Amino acid sequence: QVQLVESGGGLVQPGGSLRLSCAASGFTFSSHVMSWYRQAPGKERELIATIGSAGGSTNYADSVKGRFTISRDNAKNTVYLQTNSLTPEDTATYYCTAMVVFKDYWGQGTQVTVSS
Repeated sequence: QVQLVESGGGLVQPGGSLRLSCAASGFTFSSHVMSWYRQAPGKERELIATIGSAGGSTNYADSVKGRFTISRDNAKNTVYLQTNSLTPEDTATYYCTAMVVFKDYWGQGTQVTVSS
């Protein structure tokens, strides 16, 4: 079955960085678009980054453009989100997602807390 497992979250000071990872299994990873979402308490879920199956096409929400970078390693079935210049407004649970056979799959999420 499809599984997505995020890791790499934690507590970081403003201005800091974290590299989030999402290990995928149960489907042909290299053939699927992957995305990262985030959801902060009391706020709607936000799509923040998407990467094409081969990794050559990326898109970002305006809120993270220039600070976050999505990438993937198809040999490792893993998608990454490098987060830089973090601010308290980036505090949220971060999820990776994949649409496989017209169904959306989500990981359990990894918490990112930006605080001094």
